[in-house]
Amino acid sequence: MVSRQSAMVGTSDGTEQTMMSNRKGIVLAGGLGTRLHPLTRVTSKQLLPVYDKPMIYYSLSVLLLAGINDIVLISSPQALPQFRELLGDGSEWGIKLQYIVQANPNGIAEALILSEEHIKGQPCSLILGDNIFYGNGLTGFLHEADARTQGATVFSYRVRDPYSYGIVEIDQNGKALSIEEKPEKPKSNLAVTGLYFYDENALDIAKNITPSARGELEITAVNAEYLKRDQMYVAPLHRGFAWFDAGTIDDLMAASEFVRQIEKRQGQKICCPEEICLYREWLTDEALEIMLADRKNTEYNDYLRDLLAERQSS
Repeated sequence: MVSRQSAMVGTSDGTEQTMMSNRKGIVLAGGLGTRLHPLTRVTSKQLLPVYDKPMIYYSLSVLLLAGINDIVLISSPQALPQFRELLGDGSEWGIKLQYIVQANPNGIAEALILSEEHIKGQPCSLILGDNIFYGNGLTGFLHEADARTQGATVFSYRVRDPYSYGIVEIDQNGKALSIEEKPEKPKSNLAVTGLYFYDENALDIAKNITPSARGELEITAVNAEYLKRDQMYVAPLHRGFAWFDAGTIDDLMAASEFVRQIEKRQGQKICCPEEICLYREWLTDEALEIMLADRKNTEYNDYLRDLLAERQSS
């Protein structure tokens, strides 16, 4: 079973999968998705398919891989009922999933403020619902970030167009020197991805930042405050990792084709929540068997049936 598990989590180092986190998880699945119109006229972009599963599965899976199973999902009043219908309260997977309305897209940092009752003074991890991560050793990176009890951890990824992202500058030892949102003169080409690990101070910091020129509470401002305190750590996703910000048609298609190629070649799913929860022992074999009894024969469901058969035979 180790080989299947290793491919699932993007690691081959035998990382213990039942590690638990005391962090609260936040998935921000808001925004209007205007760059994906007309696809997003009647649904959230995070509910669009990335090859064989909804986009939201990929961001949720990252939190699950980090050992986080108490998660809140934030979205618009129009989209939230669709997420509820798809995901329920999480009990089907053996996790806890709640929902919060974001009336208007007022910036990523607002997700921390809206999650105040969910966080309740605990550390948290925030991920954007349109971000997709894959790479050997990803789970190890996540566990390292989770184990850090003070400050913030951001994940950087080298890009060709640094003008379009929040950009972090680091020295030769990996220490963060500066961070800017969509700079006119970028100091590096290391983009800050949509995945953040914060200590218990993130909420207070978010409450005290001021809106940017475009009227949003920028997550870069939160990270900049941690940098000012010398408490912002950068985890670089090196060569061999893939990161997609699936906010345009081309990016959505590229992500889908990437997932298709990997899954067809390996015969294993990327970011399959049922599989992750099964290996983390949040979901039992018996519960998965009952779940599959009511599902039709599709390639996705057949994959889970084969997985269950393998476990039972071993």
